[in-house]
Amino acid sequence: MSEQYNIRPMMISDIEQVLDVEKESFRMPWIRQAFINELVKNSFAHYLVASDQQRIIGYCGVWIAVDEAHITNIAVLSAYRNQGVGRSLLKAIIAQALNFGVKTLTLEVRESNSIAQHFYSVFGFQKTGVKKGYYTDNSEDAWIMSLTF
Repeated sequence: MSEQYNIRPMMISDIEQVLDVEKESFRMPWIRQAFINELVKNSFAHYLVASDQQRIIGYCGVWIAVDEAHITNIAVLSAYRNQGVGRSLLKAIIAQALNFGVKTLTLEVRESNSIAQHFYSVFGFQKTGVKKGYYTDNSEDAWIMSLTF
């Protein structure tokens, strides 16, 4: 049974806990300064966190520019996966993008990450391209997936 969680905008004070989610979720996690830059210096960036009563359990980020948006990251602590947290975060990011008048939403996903590819396809994302050697840790290709409104 899933616990209750809340989705809200990310704050600077959330970064330490977001880094925990980031480190658990990605081979090449972002560093603290990257999140600070996103929240303080990048006017295109919008980040949401999901939290239970005690801690941040997931987050999602998007860059919105005119009528296009790009999902930068989405991650959920492993103990909270498959409980609707990621779906709720993605729905909230899509809603935010739509509020800004976005017509196309894109993201990259590892070619080997069939679980994430399926997750995005449930929302209507389709493979629209490939970035060869995109991931610098192993030169793996990235699928570009897009959702058009």
